[in-house]
Amino acid sequence: MKQRWQILWHSLFWIVMISFWVYIADSNLKLPAKYLLVIFVLYPVININLFYLNFLILIPWFLNKKRYGLYAMAVIIALIVYGLGKYGVAVIFKQYVLTRMKGEVVGFWAYFINTIFASLIFLFFSTALKFTVDWFLNERIQRDLENQRLSAELAFLKSQINPHFLFNSLNSIYSLAYQRSETTPGAILKLSEIMRYMLYECNDNKVDLVKELQYLQNYIDLQKIRYADKAYIDFKVEGNIETQKIVPLLLIAFMENAFKHGVAGNPLTPIRLLIDVEESHLHFYIQNRKHTNNRDASGGIGLINVKRRLDLLYPGKYNLDIRDETDTYTVELSLVL
Repeated sequence: MKQRWQILWHSLFWIVMISFWVYIADSNLKLPAKYLLVIFVLYPVININLFYLNFLILIPWFLNKKRYGLYAMAVIIALIVYGLGKYGVAVIFKQYVLTRMKGEVVGFWAYFINTIFASLIFLFFSTALKFTVDWFLNERIQRDLENQRLSAELAFLKSQINPHFLFNSLNSIYSLAYQRSETTPGAILKLSEIMRYMLYECNDNKVDLVKELQYLQNYIDLQKIRYADKAYIDFKVEGNIETQKIVPLLLIAFMENAFKHGVAGNPLTPIRLLIDVEESHLHFYIQNRKHTNNRDASGGIGLINVKRRLDLLYPGKYNLDIRDETDTYTVELSLVL
């Protein structure tokens, strides 16, 4: 279907061009119909044939395969053959082509050299068009390959989120079960709700910001169960969040990091989380007090993952500032939704 459209557009272009040449010549010079037919229709058709011989055969067979010598030889042969063919047409229509106004007849070599120059013009434009088309085609192929690579990488990064989150959450629930806590069933139920969101509602490229923030709230509730309601977090949401969308599972890594490496059980130093939305700009702020004897300094894959996803999904549309200070750990993310 695409090839048919290309043939249609090419044919339409040449028909319009030939009609334009005939119209201009007929309007200005008032030439006989047979003269117009030979000079402005028959010869252009021959040149167009040479155009596509170079475009469809000579360049793909020789030039694209770096057979420069064979290409040059093929072009020379084509110029000679088409030049002789044009001269043959000129002999048939001698009175319109070879005879000048004073009755002089143009010689073979004079006519042959002139027609070679005309053929070279069509060869030049066909070569320029072929290289232009090939360049745009290669660019599109490269873009498609890059998009496929990025999609594969994003799928891999997203596939890491669920096991990473599940690993941390199961560790928390294991601690509750080990302590024979009565809150263990509630924690499992809350984890089930979180996993349902991750499995069934995060398949789109973007989700409603409201749902993503509810997901964060469910995670906070799960942590409060783990801490027996002694996890202190100051969570504030400001601005209009109803109409905004965001890439799913983008903010959870910062929250996990705050609970895993921060002090959540001190009411004097709660984890502070602020989300402010103004038009299409989101400002995310989270700060936690650091453990003085934090044994787990590896940091995991969460932050590395989210940085890479930001690079891929919001290129040039975000600013991430992470401040790892002596007593506190602060993350500020500005994002154009």
